[in-house]
Amino acid sequence: MQFERSAGILLHPTSLPSKFGIGDFGRDAYRFIDFLAETKQKLWQILPLGPTSFGDSPYQCLSAFAGNPLLISFEKLIEDKVCSEKILSEVPDFSEEKVIYGDVIEYKFKVLESICEEFKTTKNENIQKSFFEFCESEKSWLDEYALFVALKDYYEGKPWNEWEKDISQRKESAIKHFKKILKDEIEFHKFIQFFFFNQWLELKSYANSKGIKIIGDLPIFVAFDSADVWVNRHLFEVSEDGIPLFIAGVPPDYFSPTGQRWGNPHYKWDLMEKDDYKWWRERISSLLKMTDIIRIDHFRGFYNYWKIPGDAPTAEKGEWVLGPGEKFFSTIEKYFGNKPPIIAEDLGKLVPEVYDLRDKFGFPGMKILQFAFGTNGEKKFLPHNFIRNCVVYTGSHDNDTTLGWWNSIQNDGTDTKDFFLDYTGSNGEDICKDMIRLAYSSIADIVIIPLQDFLRLGSEARMNFPGRPNGNWSWRFKWNQINDGLTEEIKRFVDIFER
Repeated sequence: MQFERSAGILLHPTSLPSKFGIGDFGRDAYRFIDFLAETKQKLWQILPLGPTSFGDSPYQCLSAFAGNPLLISFEKLIEDKVCSEKILSEVPDFSEEKVIYGDVIEYKFKVLESICEEFKTTKNENIQKSFFEFCESEKSWLDEYALFVALKDYYEGKPWNEWEKDISQRKESAIKHFKKILKDEIEFHKFIQFFFFNQWLELKSYANSKGIKIIGDLPIFVAFDSADVWVNRHLFEVSEDGIPLFIAGVPPDYFSPTGQRWGNPHYKWDLMEKDDYKWWRERISSLLKMTDIIRIDHFRGFYNYWKIPGDAPTAEKGEWVLGPGEKFFSTIEKYFGNKPPIIAEDLGKLVPEVYDLRDKFGFPGMKILQFAFGTNGEKKFLPHNFIRNCVVYTGSHDNDTTLGWWNSIQNDGTDTKDFFLDYTGSNGEDICKDMIRLAYSSIADIVIIPLQDFLRLGSEARMNFPGRPNGNWSWRFKWNQINDGLTEEIKRFVDIFER
C-alpha cells in the first residue's frame, strides 16, 4: 500500500482524560479525535487494545482477539440506554495523571457487573438482537475466550497450566462441566466484549468520518497465559503438560545488557503453514476490522527470531532461528490483496535479509530520531538518509520522551548533544520543537509524534521501560495541557511541510 504524505499522533486510549481513573471510549476520546482533525492530523496510532493481565502491558494480552474491558465508557452505556445513571453514584477520587491499575480494575469490574445485571433484564429488543448477532459473528473466538477468563477468575488468576489437569488439558468432560457451572460468568464476559466492540467501532467510524485513520498494533507474539495458547496449544512450542519449551525475546542490546526475556511461546510455523496460516489470517482480519493500518511489532521475527529455552532465567542464552519469511507474507497477500496496509517495526540490530523481506512486500519501516545522534548514533535514522516509504518518530512508546532523552544526554560523556545542535541548527531552547520539525520536514511519507513531545513533557510521562515488569503504561494527559498555541503550532507544521 502506498501511503500518502501525512502526520499523526501516538496516544494509547488509556492515556486519555476521564474521571474513571483511565482513558476510555467516551466523550474525551471523541474530543481527542476533534483535536486531531483541528490540527490537520490524518493518523491516530494506538497500542494493542487487548485485555491486559499482570503487569498491565498491552503487549501481554489474555487474547489476540478480545478487547480491554477497562476501556469501556460507562457514560456511553448510559447514553445508549444500556444501563441507568445510578451506576455512577459512587465514583472514587482517581488520579488524573496516572492509571493506578489495581484501583481501576477493582472499581470498573464492580460497575460492569452491575451493568450486566441491568442488561440481562433490558426490554430494548434492538440491543438484545445486537448482542445475539455479536455473539454469533464472533463465535470463533468469543466462546473460548469467555470460558477462559471465567476459568481464570474461578482459579483466582492462576495461569492455565496451573489449573486442574483435566481443564488445563481441555478434556471434553471438564469443558462441559465448567461451561455449566460458570454459565453466568461466561455470559458476563460476552456482555462486556459486546460493549467494548460496539463502542470502539463507533469511535473508529467517527475518526474515519473526520478523515483520520487508526494505526493499530499487532504484537508478533501472544502471551503464554492467554486463551490463544490454551485453545491452540498444538500451534505453539508448549509441552503436553503446559510448559513453554521455547520462548521469545531478544538478545542483549541497547535496551538491556541481558536481553529481553518476554516469555511468549514460539509458534510451530511448519504446522501453521499447512492450513495457510489460518490462525494468523483470522487475527489479521480481526485487527483490520478494528483499525485501518497495522504496525507489526518485532517484524524481524518473521525472518528470524531469538529462541530461548523455556527454563532460561535471562535472554542471553538462545539462538537465531529462521521464521516463515516470504511464504507467510505471500500467503497474506493471497487472502488480503497486494500490499496490505502494514508498517514494519524494523528496529534493533538486524541482518540485511530482514530489510530485504520488508522491501519485497513494500512495507514502510520505522525511523526513531532519538537513535540518530552522536558518534554512537545509528546514521540510518538521520533524515538525510531516509527514503520516502518510511514512518518517522521522535520516539516510540519504548523510548523516553524527547525532553527526557535530552536531559539524559546533557552530561553523559558523549558528543550526542553537540551533534544534535550542529545537525539541526538548534539553540537548545525548545528541543521538542526542534525534533518535531526535523521529523515533519523529512521526506518520510508518515510522521508520528507521541503526544508527550508536543506537550514538552519529561521522563515522568514515559510510557514504558523495556525490561521493567511493573510501573509502566500509566501516563495520562489533561486537557489544560493543550491550548490554542499548541493547536496552531501543530497546524503550522502540517501546512509548512505539506502533510
